Amino acid sequence: MSSTGSTPDPSALAATRARIRDAHLRPAAERPASTARGLHHTALISSDVEATIRFYQDVLGFPLTELIENRDYAGSSHFFFDIGNGNLLAFFDFPGLDVGPYAEVLGGLHHVAISVEPQRWEALVARLTEAGIEHVVHSGVSVYFRDPDGARIELIADPLGEMYGEHVL
Repeated sequence: MSSTGSTPDPSALAATRARIRDAHLRPAAERPASTARGLHHTALISSDVEATIRFYQDVLGFPLTELIENRDYAGSSHFFFDIGNGNLLAFFDFPGLDVGPYAEVLGGLHHVAISVEPQRWEALVARLTEAGIEHVVHSGVSVYFRDPDGARIELIADPLGEMYGEHVL
């Protein structure tokens, strides 16, 4: 995040959130059903297919489910990891393109949050430590770290649809 500009007023930001919530958030009983079935996959960019597979499959325990050629860029790979509940985390590599390093930009990726069972969460935090992967634990249920290409990943022990005791679904 940029450190330029003035420091925002927290009470003004809270008032803005309250106004937006009042204007747009409907009570659960009044919300229409979503037009979507779910998240098919989220696709990130990989600089090294094998390093990405070793990280996501071997360290985090997300099985590789497929590795195919990317239909949009000849020679590029499109590969998928099972992150549970019928959801996939996917990657592209773009050999020969200078796509540059990971950067947070407006409209870009801030982080990918993946729910894991609390017992598995503790074991995964231990695996990150054993693998020497820098990470930060927040609120006793979230651990943040970066993948081999710098994308921020969160493993959260809260159930799907909940976050820090709040129902978000």
